[in-house]
Parts: sequence; structure tokens; C-alpha cells
Amino acid sequence: MLDLLWLVPAIPFASAFVLAVFGPRMRSKAVAVLGAGAIAVPAVLMLLIAAAFVSAPPAGGAYTQVLWTWIGVGSFRPAIAFYLDALSLVMVVVVTFVSFLIHVYSTEFMRGDEGYSRFFAYMNLFVASMVTLLLADNLLLLYLGWEGVGLCSYLLIGFWYQDPVNGLAGRKAFIVTRVGDTAMAVGLFLLFHSLGTLRIQDLLHTASDQWQIGSPYAVAAAALLLGGAVGKSAQLPLQTWLPDAMAGPTPTSALIHAATMVTAGVYLIARTHGLYELAPQVQLAVAVTGAATLLMAGCSALTQNDIKRVLAYSTISQIGYMFFALGVGAWGAAIFHFMTHAFFKALLFLAAGVVIEALHHEHNIFRMGGLRKELPAAFWTFLIGGCALAGLPLITAGYYSKDLILWSAANSTAGTAGLWVAGIAGVVLTSLYTFRLIFVVFFGQPATPVSHRPGPAMMIPAFVLAFLSITAGFATTPFAAFMAKALPELHEGGMGMSEVINSTVAGLAFLAGLLVAWYAYLSNPALGRAAATSRVGRVLHRFWFSDWGMDWFYDRLFVWPVVWSAKANKADIVDSIYTGLTRLAALCHRYFSLTETGRLRWYAAWIAGGSAFAVAIAMFL
Repeated sequence: MLDLLWLVPAIPFASAFVLAVFGPRMRSKAVAVLGAGAIAVPAVLMLLIAAAFVSAPPAGGAYTQVLWTWIGVGSFRPAIAFYLDALSLVMVVVVTFVSFLIHVYSTEFMRGDEGYSRFFAYMNLFVASMVTLLLADNLLLLYLGWEGVGLCSYLLIGFWYQDPVNGLAGRKAFIVTRVGDTAMAVGLFLLFHSLGTLRIQDLLHTASDQWQIGSPYAVAAAALLLGGAVGKSAQLPLQTWLPDAMAGPTPTSALIHAATMVTAGVYLIARTHGLYELAPQVQLAVAVTGAATLLMAGCSALTQNDIKRVLAYSTISQIGYMFFALGVGAWGAAIFHFMTHAFFKALLFLAAGVVIEALHHEHNIFRMGGLRKELPAAFWTFLIGGCALAGLPLITAGYYSKDLILWSAANSTAGTAGLWVAGIAGVVLTSLYTFRLIFVVFFGQPATPVSHRPGPAMMIPAFVLAFLSITAGFATTPFAAFMAKALPELHEGGMGMSEVINSTVAGLAFLAGLLVAWYAYLSNPALGRAAATSRVGRVLHRFWFSDWGMDWFYDRLFVWPVVWSAKANKADIVDSIYTGLTRLAALCHRYFSLTETGRLRWYAAWIAGGSAFAVAIAMFL
């Protein structure tokens, strides 16, 4: 069964090609079957491969499949090869399964769109690129998948390119993430120059043999890879592209946030964690970056009016928790939170899509209200997803994964009290903005009539994800054999007093956020409006709403100087040369056109005169 691993990325790649070439001439039903089926087959394959992997683990706990040598230049011979171990197994199973559910949802959500086949071609390519990234045996192949997801994010964010705003959002995502990608590319050059290989396992072993802890090479390499991860996973200071990425279709948002793109940076750090253990100061920077990002994004989520932008800032914050876990050395906790987050964040976006479509593409949460009775299925699925996001104790998956991160911060040698406090504050913020969203959208008085009801293709994936948003948390029980093999960190030790205290504080933090949201947005909304319209409230609202002024800062630091220099150099000496040539050509045209009189005798005379002049030159020169 492991020999079929190559089919997991190959099938969606092939489907993307077929849909791109023949899709416009195919019926929409055939496009839907091919588009969703091309992800269903890899999802089933990965479940079978996972079963085979867990029941009979390969020698060394990993399986390598070499297809062919990609490049052969001297000692540089990277291969098209796939590497399957516990980490990549968990990631690929979750990515393919969640992506399949999103594709099924998309068959109904995107029905009737003129770019129906183009949409599924992009989505299939997106999944194929992400799977390639996760299974890559070497960093060069990983970088190919890395750039592939970047390309697909640009194509899908700007999918409705007829609106210039959408095109701008796509370009912004592409350009901002290129900053991090450039740092990562430099890091790959450094690693190959220093260690002579880009094969991940060989690289990690060689690094541990040749570099001491704190080595300048280890620090530089880890920092450069962190730059790539920060850009792709929308962490400070390169998080500004993700909220604007909501310009794309809602299934695209679900795919980017739950199964692809933003989780790539988390995987990169987890996969190369050996480098970060050799560079503890960079590992601490990962934790600080995650902690700062989760707090910053949580505050911004409190001020947003667009339902998808609230979820976008939520993703930035939750990815911050994953960076937080990676930074304190809780590698398994980070991947566990990736898994639970994939389920509940996909669920939230799909449920939000139901609400948006039901209200005729309304995004403003303050023009919704009262949908608890009008859209009961959307309400209950969104509520389950929201509770998992906020960390409802003992019931939802998000509680268990976030609790493990907080416990690791308190008990890990790399953790600190300050980081733990930041994590607890993040729990309060998450609960507050999540229930603010739920109370405003689904309670109170209706503001916009419901004009559309979702079909089974949209609701069945939501029900499946709602189930997983609850049950996936029980992967921490001793009966979860698969998760025990994949993430043994989850099963180390027993239930100590420190864990009881940590869980109790996290539960109280969840309750505090819920009570504040209930009082300010449901019980006494006038008080909430008064707080928002006070002098301090207006300043904070404006500051947090604008992403802490990051776009304003980047505009003045980078965009405005470039625009100014372009205008200043508009008439420089180089341009004058080309301007002079065009003016000379126009002048020649003006005078030579006077010779076009239409009289044949004049044409014959000019021909004879020209010929005599040419003969004279030939004779006397």
C-alpha cells in the first residue's frame, strides 16, 4: 500500500491539468465529479496508507519513495522523492480529508459561476502543491510545493478578478509572501553551501554533527527559514495579507485557513526542528512571534464587521498558538492543534458561507441577526465550531490541543511565565471575539431576510466537521492508537497537579471571555456600544481595526518611496533618449508622408533618381 504514495499528489495534479485544458467544454456536473473525486481518491488512499503505516511501521519509522533524479549537477542530485513519517502522515491525512469536504461543499456553493471549471482546477492544484510540500524528501522539492501554494493562493484570492479590489488582494498576498520566500531561498543556499545537501534527514543529521548549539550558521539558517514560515503563515510582521485574502470565494478561504498555505510555515519549522534546537535564540523568537501575533490578531478580531475577516484574524491568532508551541519545544502539541484547528476552522468558514449565501452575499455581521431560528443547521454547526475555537472545556477538540500548548509553556524548559500568561490572555480574547460573533449573527432581531437555503452538498461536510471538532480532542486518550504512534508527546506522563491547575485556569479564561461577550453583546448591548463610542474606545477600535496600523506603516515605509522615485525618475536621461527616438521617428513620418502624392510619374522619377545616385556612389567610392 505504501508504494501507492506517489498517487496522492499525482491524481490532483492530473485533474488540475484536465480541468484547465478541457474544463470549459465540460458539463458542470462532470467538472464537479472530477474536481471533488480527484481529492476523494487521495483522501481514501491516505487513510489506507495510514492504516498500513500504523499496523506495520516501516524500518526506522519512515518510508522513502524515490521516483527519479530531478537534477544532476556534480554532487547536487535532488530527487523527486517522498518521505512519509508520523509527522507527514498526520499532516497529509488531515489535509486531504478536510480538502475533500471543502471540495464537496464547493460543488454547490460555486454552482452557476462562469469560472466553475477554472475554480476546481485551481483548487486541485492547490491541494496537489500542499501535498507535495508535506511529502517532500528534500528542501528543494518542498520549496516547489511552497511556491505552488503561493501561486494558487494568488489565483484563488483574485478569482473574481473583474473587481479590481479582488485583484489587488491577490497581488498583495503574492508580494507580501514573496518577502518571506526570499528569506527562505537564501536559507536553502546557506544550508547547501554549509552542509552539502538539501535532503531533509541527511541535512538534520549533518547539522547536529557539524554545528554546535548556538553556532552562527545554525542561527542564520533557522532565522532565514523562520522568515519564510512567518510570511507563509501570516505571522508578525508579515500578517497583513491574510485579512485581505477574504476577497476570494468562501471555500477558498476555508482551504487556505484550514488545510493549506498558512499551515505550511508550521510544518516547515516542525520538520526542521533539529535546526531550531541548535539555535535556541531563534526558537525563542518563534515563541515570542507566536505569542505577540495571537494577542495582536485577537484584538483586531474584536473590531471587525465582516464575518470572514473575523475568522481571518482568528486564523492568524491560532497559527500564533502553533508557533507558540513550536517555540517552547512542544512539537507534538503544535501539530495536534494544527489538526483540531483544521476541523473547526474549516467548519466555521463553511457555516459562514451558508450564512453569506442565505443573506444574498451579505458580509456585515451587524446586518445579520436572528439567524438562530432561520438557519438552525448553520447555527448549530457554527456554534460547535466557535466553541472548539474558543476552547469549551472537556467537550471540544480545541480545548484539548490549546490546553496542551499552555501546559507545555508552563512546564517546558523553553517556556516562561510571560509566554504562559500571553497564552491565557489569548484564550480570553478568543472566547470574547468568538461569542461576540455568535451573539451578533445568530441572536437578536433579524436585519436581513433569508433568501436561500443550503443544500445537502453544503451541509453534510459541515456536519462531518462538527463531529470531528468535538471528537478529535479525544486523541489524547490512551485508546487513540494512531495518534499515540504519530504524536507520542500527547501521551507522556499522567494527570499531574500542574495540569489540573493549567486546565482550570484555561477554563476560567474561556468563561471570562464568554461572560463579557454575553453581557456586552446580548444582555446589555447599549453598554457595549457606549464603550465602543467612548474616546478611548474609538481610538482603540480604529487602531485595532486597521491591523494595528501595519498597512499604514508599510505604505509609508515601502510603497510611497517607490511611487515617489518612479515619478521623480519619469523624465530622467535614459527616458530622454528613447523619447528623442520616438520624436525623430514621428518627424520622419511627417515629412516622408508628403511624398505620397499618388502620381506615378513622380514615383518613377524618384526611383530613377535614386538609382542614378546609388550607381554614382558605387562608381566613385
